[in-house]
Amino acid sequence: MKQASPPNFDQSAFKQALSQFATGVTVITTRAASGQLIGITASSFNSVSLNPPLVLWSLATRSASMPVFRTNSHYVVNVLASSQLDLCKRFATVKGDRFEGVSHAAGDTGMPVLDGALAWFECHNRSRYEEGDHVIFVGEVERCGVHENAAEIAPLVFQNGKFHGLKPL
Repeated sequence: MKQASPPNFDQSAFKQALSQFATGVTVITTRAASGQLIGITASSFNSVSLNPPLVLWSLATRSASMPVFRTNSHYVVNVLASSQLDLCKRFATVKGDRFEGVSHAAGDTGMPVLDGALAWFECHNRSRYEEGDHVIFVGEVERCGVHENAAEIAPLVFQNGKFHGLKPL
């Protein structure tokens, strides 16, 4: 098999090109062995397989949350609604207890499901792949749900460095 050619662009050009792809926004949540709730904002979520039901997301290897996500057996992918921009920003930037004042409930695995999420996926941490400066997590979905008013709720979307809601064309 032929080897990959070296990139013919710089990192800023790569980031700009990637930013044109609109992605949904999620908060990935779990519980550390100590009982502390952990959550991070991620836009790298994607479906993988219907049978078995698999999803993936990625996390920077330098993330402070990496040790917990790498070793935990379960986590929840919470898909955010456009009305949850504050939660997105909170789980992306707040230092300390990101869950303080955040309404949530324990799923069947004891992991936190955020109230008001457009959809959620309780996942078994099936596999991890180290690639470049990130780890790709593949989760086997054990349970999932959709907000009761999902048909009327716009998802939170990130594209070109800005947050958006969606309207049907």
